[in-house]
Amino acid sequence: MDYVKIALCWLLALFFFFAGIMHFVEVDSFVAIVPPLLPFPRLIVWVTGIMEMAFALGLVLPKYRKLAGFWLAPFLLAVLPANIYMAMYNIPMSDSVASLTALWIRVALQFPLIALILWASGNFRQSKVKT
Repeated sequence: MDYVKIALCWLLALFFFFAGIMHFVEVDSFVAIVPPLLPFPRLIVWVTGIMEMAFALGLVLPKYRKLAGFWLAPFLLAVLPANIYMAMYNIPMSDSVASLTALWIRVALQFPLIALILWASGNFRQSKVKT
């Protein structure tokens, strides 16, 4: 099972590292999904991009894997309003246009993604029940 978790952490790390890079490649697309009540949307995009790349690095380094997974969970909750805003106003990301259903599915998938990250990074412990 450990090999599955390690492989999953590497896969998640690739995903988050690429997503972090995209915060700098497609800045305007990411700025567009920052809810308007938040100040400094460009700075938010840059900081979250750096954070995603740092979390990716943490997921592949065994010493920091558990910590990265632990902090990635609240991070994903913190960026959830951007995903909801994107779905509410059907905002395209870059040149791609997703259906409204796909955007809402993306919002809903944040929660299983968080659970998967916590499990893969070793933040869920299996308790042994004594009978």
